[in-house]
Amino acid sequence: MSDTTPAQNAQLIQQWLDEHRITEVECIIPDMSGHARGKIVPRHKYNPAVGLRLPEAVLAMTVTGDYPREDYTSVADPDMLLLPDVNTLRPVPWAKEPTAQIIHDCHRFDGTPIELSPRNVLRRILKLYEAEGWKPVVAPEMEFFLVQVEPDEDIPLKPPVGRSKRTEAGMQSFSIDAIDEYGDIFDVMYDWCEAEGIQLDTLIHEMGTAQMEINLDHGDPLPLADQVFLFKRTIREVAIRHNMYATFMAKPMQGQPGSAMHIHQSVVRTSDGQNIFSQANGEASDAFFHYIGGLQTYLPAATALFAPYVNSYRRLSRFTSAPINLSWGYDNRTCGLRVPHSGPEARRVENRLAGVDVNPYLAIAASLACGYLGMKQGLKPAEPLTGSAYEQPHRLPRHLDEAVELLLACAPLTDLLGGHFTQTYGAIKDAEYREYFDVISPWERRYLLLHV
Repeated sequence: MSDTTPAQNAQLIQQWLDEHRITEVECIIPDMSGHARGKIVPRHKYNPAVGLRLPEAVLAMTVTGDYPREDYTSVADPDMLLLPDVNTLRPVPWAKEPTAQIIHDCHRFDGTPIELSPRNVLRRILKLYEAEGWKPVVAPEMEFFLVQVEPDEDIPLKPPVGRSKRTEAGMQSFSIDAIDEYGDIFDVMYDWCEAEGIQLDTLIHEMGTAQMEINLDHGDPLPLADQVFLFKRTIREVAIRHNMYATFMAKPMQGQPGSAMHIHQSVVRTSDGQNIFSQANGEASDAFFHYIGGLQTYLPAATALFAPYVNSYRRLSRFTSAPINLSWGYDNRTCGLRVPHSGPEARRVENRLAGVDVNPYLAIAASLACGYLGMKQGLKPAEPLTGSAYEQPHRLPRHLDEAVELLLACAPLTDLLGGHFTQTYGAIKDAEYREYFDVISPWERRYLLLHV
């Protein structure tokens, strides 16, 4: 479908809508937080050849629905043109009436892409690889918790009750029986994901109580980011219909591990599909080590894209299966960068920095950008670590405001991601941090109110 013209794409969309007797179309875009924004349009009023309009300011919105003090749009609150990506056309399995969902791309009315669109940021990085004759391959792994429904934000989250009418006892890593406690949820999840074309690989029980991990099949970065975006919508809907929440907070519960989105990544030549991380004799190539060198050099400055909220930094602590630095090693899960055991054709790097709270488009774009800089600049990594990275110094930003400062000060990275995007992203995160800082926590009232 990618080689078809816009008119042919519009015709394909219309045919699909007719064949499935669609009555409504969810026209969606991912915002900076990875949340679905857009419009729901009656089928008879939806024209994919024309598209629709949405304020550009939607892409400058904070996670709380507020905006930075400065207007970061191209003019004072303009409209942007949304055009559908035919490759993202899917049913909405949970809708009562036949409903379609389709991700739209954000353009100006002269046809140029909107720099603030997370999908366009990822496309920007992919074009750099394309110009070199390279094609990245990624495989995301998403961790998330199932928790009890609790409308009161001041009450800590609790594990849900399973089919045994009990909550989990302790941590049930890799337990099949613990997964079976929520079998009804996962049966629906698989059915709905299959209907949406979300390529699920494996489901496992992670370390935390009612913490699960879903792996996606490896493939092209943009479609995989789309699948992560759509999967989050889907599993939240499944959980709510079973009287639970599915949460993608990086650290939702005290005393429990955080939730990550590990990103496996490799690069193949477009000419022959060969993995450039391996030489003809099967040994690791210079490109492989330069890629790791780029990740080690530039990921600290990109941390704000991998840990985008104040809560994200609660996850990045010692001895919790989360990185505190960017040491790398072979099959070493204490490292921020892990090289899994594999054959030469599957040689890859696992970036373990990202929390599952990330915008998947931005996290994948940032990881590929750091690796790209390493290959272009010929950066060399440190020696691989054979011991525990938790014994090494903490070398990542500890707070969101520090991470934003590092991002804005890193010219090579901001040039790749786009200056307008990084300035706006930094302003959004600054606004979120200021709003968080105004909130007085229960801990402060409990320990400081009468004791200081």
